[in-house]
Amino acid sequence: ARAYRMEWPADMTVFEIDQPQVIEFKATTLAGLGAAPRAELCTVPIDLRQDWPKALLDAGLDRNRPIAWIAEGLFGYLPPAAQDRLLDNVTALSAHGSRLACEAVPDMSQVDHDQAREMMRRVTAKWREHGFDFEFADLGYEGERADVASYLDNLGWRTVGKPMSRLLADNGLAAIPQSNDSVSVADTVYYSATLSK
Repeated sequence: ARAYRMEWPADMTVFEIDQPQVIEFKATTLAGLGAAPRAELCTVPIDLRQDWPKALLDAGLDRNRPIAWIAEGLFGYLPPAAQDRLLDNVTALSAHGSRLACEAVPDMSQVDHDQAREMMRRVTAKWREHGFDFEFADLGYEGERADVASYLDNLGWRTVGKPMSRLLADNGLAAIPQSNDSVSVADTVYYSATLSK
């Protein structure tokens, strides 16, 4: 809903790619609230497992102009190879000077996966207290992932990353409490990258 809640330059078009059901839910909910986008909004209802680059181009994306991409809360829900493919496609669609903001799943190579699944079961139990009925452990993908910064740099991006704990401190926000879990949300790294072609 960034097109609705952020200030945008007057000539900006925001392309939003998401599952068709998610786009429909957002549109219905926001219209019911009387919300209006603050920029031209072009929704692209498509599953990322399909040919989303073609759908985006068909919707009017101009690949000859710099693009600002946001991929937040996404990579953990993609298999490792799909994460790489998404970054390859973003690069192929991007002109010189394009920017990318994304977050990366913490390195799970040294994690006890049984312990991580138990942590996710506890998270699921907390969400179920609020009426959500799904299993968090079933949403993510295990397996070794490419390091996002290195992968992007090899594609021609200049990438800078900061862990969530540092971003919180830099903005005067409280730290995430320490946990006994092998991986913490505080270990999530946010990246900003600029493409040089």
